[in-house]
Amino acid sequence: MTVKIGFIGLGNMGAPMARNLKQSGYDVTGFDIQAPCPTELVAASSVEDAATSKDIVVTMLPNGAALQAVTHDILPVMSSGSLLLDCSTVEIDHARQAARDAYAKSIEFVDAPVSGGVVGAEAGTLTFMAGGRPSAFARARPLFDILGGKAVHCGETPGSGQAAKICNNMILGATMIVTCEAFALADQLGLDRQKMFDVVSTSSGYSWSLNAYCPAEGVGPESPADHNYKPGFAADLMLKDLRLAQMAAASTGLSTKMGQLATEIYADFVENKSGSGLDFSGILKMLKANG
Repeated sequence: MTVKIGFIGLGNMGAPMARNLKQSGYDVTGFDIQAPCPTELVAASSVEDAATSKDIVVTMLPNGAALQAVTHDILPVMSSGSLLLDCSTVEIDHARQAARDAYAKSIEFVDAPVSGGVVGAEAGTLTFMAGGRPSAFARARPLFDILGGKAVHCGETPGSGQAAKICNNMILGATMIVTCEAFALADQLGLDRQKMFDVVSTSSGYSWSLNAYCPAEGVGPESPADHNYKPGFAADLMLKDLRLAQMAAASTGLSTKMGQLATEIYADFVENKSGSGLDFSGILKMLKANG
């Protein structure tokens, strides 16, 4: 029998993910409060309609408040024994509350935020960081194999996936900032950008931010820098994730000074320096504009 999937949240990430599931043979019903439902999917009339009589419900939502609102509406209509797979990036406490609410209805739950951006969603090469019971992770695994290149079971405790995601993106945010600063400094010192890339990309300064996603136009593999910083991963979303990391750090009493500084820099970029709507690598554009 064909597995029936409800997919809630059809934005820049959710829509291509839902299409990939449909193209792989799943019966997919989609719903979004704003974005149009891809024509390949069955369009649900409401969020409850998308979740009713489904084997798996996948959510890809913008924040924890949206997750809370959606779970409040869908859990009462989801079938006992079904699976709620949340791929949103949200507060750890919101993921854990969603799990408790699901378990109370005899519904399995996995939190599985993703890394890879819109390009990864379209290509089916996302990385999933998953938290939840091993049996639930195993049940979600066939979807991960379609949607991503890698899925890591980060722990049985719900919220483990969120923890891995925010730690990863705290590193990513900080390394992108210093990569951009290095290119800005190279410009000031008269060092050719390509020569800098040739040296650093094969030396101890190697990083994903430089080698795979270079913020300098015309250098390294094609990246948003080559398209005037049209987002692959928006600076607004990086700021959101960095703030989630700072909230998590505060809840444990841990001081993460580099993460805090990265958060402040992205807040300035997004909120004061016209960075909203640009890729997170557009920090280089801000540095150049500010001299």
